[in-house]
Amino acid sequence: MVATTVGWVGTGRMGAAMARRLVHGDGVELAAWNRTRAKAEALGVPVVDRVADLAERQVVFTTVSGSADLEHVVTGPDGLLSRPDAAPGVIVDCSTVSAEASARVRAAAAERGVAFLAAPVSGNAKVVAAGRLGFVVSGPEEGFRRVEPLLRLIGESVTYVGDGETARLVKICHNLLLGVVTQSLAEILVLAEKGGVPRAALLDFINHSVMGSTFSKYKTPALVKLDYTPTFTPVLLRKDFDLGLDAAHDLGVPMPVAALVQQLVQGTIGAGRGAEDFAVLLEQQAASAGLELKPEDAEVDDGLS
Repeated sequence: MVATTVGWVGTGRMGAAMARRLVHGDGVELAAWNRTRAKAEALGVPVVDRVADLAERQVVFTTVSGSADLEHVVTGPDGLLSRPDAAPGVIVDCSTVSAEASARVRAAAAERGVAFLAAPVSGNAKVVAAGRLGFVVSGPEEGFRRVEPLLRLIGESVTYVGDGETARLVKICHNLLLGVVTQSLAEILVLAEKGGVPRAALLDFINHSVMGSTFSKYKTPALVKLDYTPTFTPVLLRKDFDLGLDAAHDLGVPMPVAALVQQLVQGTIGAGRGAEDFAVLLEQQAASAGLELKPEDAEVDDGLS
């Protein structure tokens, strides 16, 4: 790979895991910024004091919490586009934000001659560490080709879906499916367990059938052991359902199943479980069926090891 100077904005759990994949990349010179400086310093790369200090980098990745954060770090008074003397060649945003906010940032970047790529991901920090992360990307194709080698250092799959904000819609569709599938798993697990079938046994059967998936295998330990250490919370899932159902409204697409799951996710948050992993939907389903769940002592794996 030709030497590339890269900046990374946002080194939380996901951002740090992704940036770490580039630390030892051939020809990659990485520097980082994070609101909590210590989290960026943990990467062992140069850490800058201001987001604007990364403006001279050829490529800058952003992994932030929401739409307002993205606009702040790119178009804000101390953002990547704030300096008249420098701007990145390509900005790659890996956050899950609204298409409207992304479009505003894209327009501001275009005025400065900066290629802006929407590049949301499928996976969490553990998936990143296993080299199984997936990207879906939209934006100027020339900009995409410039950063594709970097994306392939970070993840296993990279899918380019065209210009504009199409990648945002793909990611929202992905997360709607994530919620619906998790709720469906919760329902069948409770049904089987009330009939005397251990969760581990049902999931073992499902995972070795045509209905099994990387996701069902990955979630098996959490569902069997009742381990709700957060990888993705109901609060974050609710945000994506809100975005998805807004898009469905605008495009005239009925989504009755997704709308119901949105309310079940809301119920989990209302019950005070919003900071746990979204697999806690299983607990809510069990409660509604009058079933008290207990962790099962069974050997299971997540399919990533």
